[in-house]
Amino acid sequence: MQIPSIIYRLAITFWVGGVAMFTFVLTPILFKVNDRDTAGRIVGTLFPGYFKWGLACGAVALLSMLLIRGKNFVPILLILILMLTLTSFQAFSIEPRVAALKKEIPSFVTTPKEHPLRREFSRLHGISAACNLSVIAGGIALVILL
Repeated sequence: MQIPSIIYRLAITFWVGGVAMFTFVLTPILFKVNDRDTAGRIVGTLFPGYFKWGLACGAVALLSMLLIRGKNFVPILLILILMLTLTSFQAFSIEPRVAALKKEIPSFVTTPKEHPLRREFSRLHGISAACNLSVIAGGIALVILL
């Protein structure tokens, strides 16, 4: 069972590392060096691939873990399912709604924060950020459990 274990570790590393890099490095840099509208367009363009990456890595990790069935199998399986559920929720529910809202907001620079569309965007962004942080926390737990 050495190969599934290696594949599992790589999948978790690529998934959680990708989420952490996107969340804590790439996105802040984009918003630092670009105006809000440009940075938002770039991030919005990257999101579909970002979520596909997470779902692919999560699926590989899940399949690998089903083959390994080693120590801490049940908690690892539950955490993986939760992480995949959160990523799926972001990919198939939150991201499409955010993308639709962004089309209705002419500019994040000129549209006031109190505008109802901006407030809804902020609410969905907060939910997505909580999902991202939960996936990172889940990944850390998986590293500790294995």
